[in-house]
Amino acid sequence: MIITILSLILLGPYWLVLNLRHRRYHSGKKSRASFPMPVVSVGNITVGGTGKTPMAEYLIELLSADRRVAVLSRGYRRRTRGFRMVETTSTAEAAGDEPLQIKRKYPQTLVAVDANRKRGIETLLTLPNPPQAVILDDGFQQLDVRPSHNLLLISYERPINRDRLLPFGRLRDLPKRVADADAVIFTKCPDWLDEADRERLRTENKIAPEQPVFFTRMDYGEPKAVFEGVGNNRYIYAKEVILFTGIANPKPLVASLTDRYEQIWQKHFPDHHYFTRSDLRILWRAARMHPLSVLMTTEKDAQRLLHNRYVPDAMKERLFYLPVRTAFLTVKEEQAFGEFLSKNQFM
Repeated sequence: MIITILSLILLGPYWLVLNLRHRRYHSGKKSRASFPMPVVSVGNITVGGTGKTPMAEYLIELLSADRRVAVLSRGYRRRTRGFRMVETTSTAEAAGDEPLQIKRKYPQTLVAVDANRKRGIETLLTLPNPPQAVILDDGFQQLDVRPSHNLLLISYERPINRDRLLPFGRLRDLPKRVADADAVIFTKCPDWLDEADRERLRTENKIAPEQPVFFTRMDYGEPKAVFEGVGNNRYIYAKEVILFTGIANPKPLVASLTDRYEQIWQKHFPDHHYFTRSDLRILWRAARMHPLSVLMTTEKDAQRLLHNRYVPDAMKERLFYLPVRTAFLTVKEEQAFGEFLSKNQFM
């Protein structure tokens, strides 16, 4: 009884604010900007851990063949403000780790950051060669922009029907907003997902019959050196791995490493964590205790290590990351996703 009352006291105002905000936009009292080219929003209802960046990268590869594509992000936890173009030479502090990851992987793609997404798109359109499509990273809560495609990502490991609003859970938005999605994509799914499981996920998360639903997994590539030209590839074949992460959900990565290495020593930090001198001293001390081990992190974390002056030189040759990409569970499903975009005049 006490817990229920406490929940109402803490969640009530948050729930009310979210409801009022959404009602103002849906009723037309607050205007939403539309743009003359496709704008696809990749977002979630859960705080982190749904694989937005790999999905944005998948869309870059799918759409860049015949058009200029831009990615617009908030640049979470960057230490700059306003609109900013991201370059391959940018730092995570200036651009945010995820936008920097995208720009370094796809240097020909326009990448920009702006907390005000409407202003960000308008600024992109003033460029000499403006984009012909914009991927809006983490755009589900950006109600001042009306995307042509609203993709909602839900983690298979933590579906919204099993979660609660902050601060008692990890939902940052109302579960009923699943209805606003043009398509729902379940991420981090196991390969063996059958039709009964798919239908259960649709039903339990209250996804309407007319809403397209897709199922994807995370595919991890071969380890790559965080510091190119410095990493010693012989460490990749070690039997031990010292894993450290600053992401919302490291479980899929840990599972992948279990298949590759015999022993895993783990240290996990909060999402988007900037590694301090103390953090790196602890990690390097562990590395010295296991001199044949490889130091492994994530692709996103690698962006925050590149310009970190506290990384010991001796640590750099043992420091690697696992690249990750989104993959649909079947070829048929991937084709259906392409058809979904085509029908909505995206391709």
